[in-house]
Amino acid sequence: MLKTDPYQKYANQYDKWFDENHQIYEAELRAVRSFISGNQFSLEIGVGTGRFAAPLGIRIGIDPAESMRKIARKREIEVLGGVAEYLPFKDSSCELVLMITVICFVNDIYKTFTESYRVLSDGGTIVIGMIDSGSPLGQSYLKHKQNSLFYKQATFYSVDQILEVMKKTGFNDFSFRQTIFNDISEITDNEIVSTGYGKGLFAVIHGKKN
Repeated sequence: MLKTDPYQKYANQYDKWFDENHQIYEAELRAVRSFISGNQFSLEIGVGTGRFAAPLGIRIGIDPAESMRKIARKREIEVLGGVAEYLPFKDSSCELVLMITVICFVNDIYKTFTESYRVLSDGGTIVIGMIDSGSPLGQSYLKHKQNSLFYKQATFYSVDQILEVMKKTGFNDFSFRQTIFNDISEITDNEIVSTGYGKGLFAVIHGKKN
């Protein structure tokens, strides 16, 4: 089974999750938004149903699952079919690349970041939202991922592991945000977003191409 198969087959169920777990979604969105500024030519890789791209003002995305792209287009996202390792964009054509819970599904992590670096302009920004396997809740996700419809095929990384890859592929000047510190059943509208990483399940890495 391909890693993207569940997203192709259960796109509506995936999209509904954000409504049913709006407190988690809003906390993650706040963590990502702290690194996003307007008036940039922005690309979201693995845009999914557009749940992050739309509220963040990102209008161009790429995703391998047709059923996900269909929903994203309803949110006025221009979506192309494709994968992170082979981006259909020219060198230095983007000012911002965004990936949210995508790196755990790519087939080649180094190629993914090499391609992101290629399409970014000098001084461009990359923002990675990820499940941090180095966090306490991340360790729990690792142990129970076989019980998850969507994460069964995922490869979870720690922030330190991703930083190692990002540095090797040319990125630098890193900043961090984290959120989701409590068990999912205990999340409230007041779930905090803080700097750093290693404690929150959802980590955001901000890097640059200089």
